[in-house]
Amino acid sequence: MGVYVVTGAGSGMGRAAATKLTGAGHTVIGVDLREAEVTADLATAAGRRSAAAAVLEACAGRLDGAVLAAGLGPVRGREREIVEVNYLGVTELLRAWRSALAAAGGGKAVVLSSNSTTTTPLVPRRMVRALLAGDVRRAVRALRFHGPARAVMSYAGSKLAVSHWVRREAVKPEWAGEGVRLNALAPGAVLTPLLERQLADPSSARAVTTFPVPVGGFGDPARLAEWIVFLLSDAADFMAGSVVFVDGGTDAYFRPEEWPRAVPLRGLIRYLRRMRSFRRE
Repeated sequence: MGVYVVTGAGSGMGRAAATKLTGAGHTVIGVDLREAEVTADLATAAGRRSAAAAVLEACAGRLDGAVLAAGLGPVRGREREIVEVNYLGVTELLRAWRSALAAAGGGKAVVLSSNSTTTTPLVPRRMVRALLAGDVRRAVRALRFHGPARAVMSYAGSKLAVSHWVRREAVKPEWAGEGVRLNALAPGAVLTPLLERQLADPSSARAVTTFPVPVGGFGDPARLAEWIVFLLSDAADFMAGSVVFVDGGTDAYFRPEEWPRAVPLRGLIRYLRRMRSFRRE
């Protein structure tokens, strides 16, 4: 049996994943604001540091897997918190736990992204670039001209940035080369407490219920947890840097021909450089 850490273990998909893992006999170290093995506020630097250290102590420096499910939705007025939790609450913790995942000899990490990464129009690229550069202040400043849409953009932008981070990091020697598999799951509308709050708000309920979901309805947290468990299993040994969409067909509806896409002529030089770089490594 393994030892796993699950952030956001108190509700939604984090709780469902923790339940699946404990039901299979694994030890789960939950991280949440309250009622968890490790209580911490991932919206603060101090909270992230204390969570990282407490988990390493609890697992004795060895983790078979990590599920980064803690996140904030598009709540107005909390744009900086959204960015801190959704981006830094993933990247800082995973960097702190990477050696513990490597010590397990094949540890796996699953990041909860979102299909908002590809279905939210006009996400500011400056915000995403700033987050990838580690500049949260500049990322939040990039939202200043988006008016009432700031919260939505902060959510989609933070999830887009963390998805790019996963793809960048997953293939590096310190991750893939050390046997650690890092992937992301991009759900659509899943019936979590977050979505229930949106449905209860008349100003957002119509937008949620009319958004295209070709298969209809909403996702089930317990079913999404099965995808998380799969990405933690030996079946995912050959996966690295994947972003798996489980969204009822929404991404495919909006972008049927945009992915997969062949390497364009303008990208050929970079492609060849990457090929040579891999051979040298």
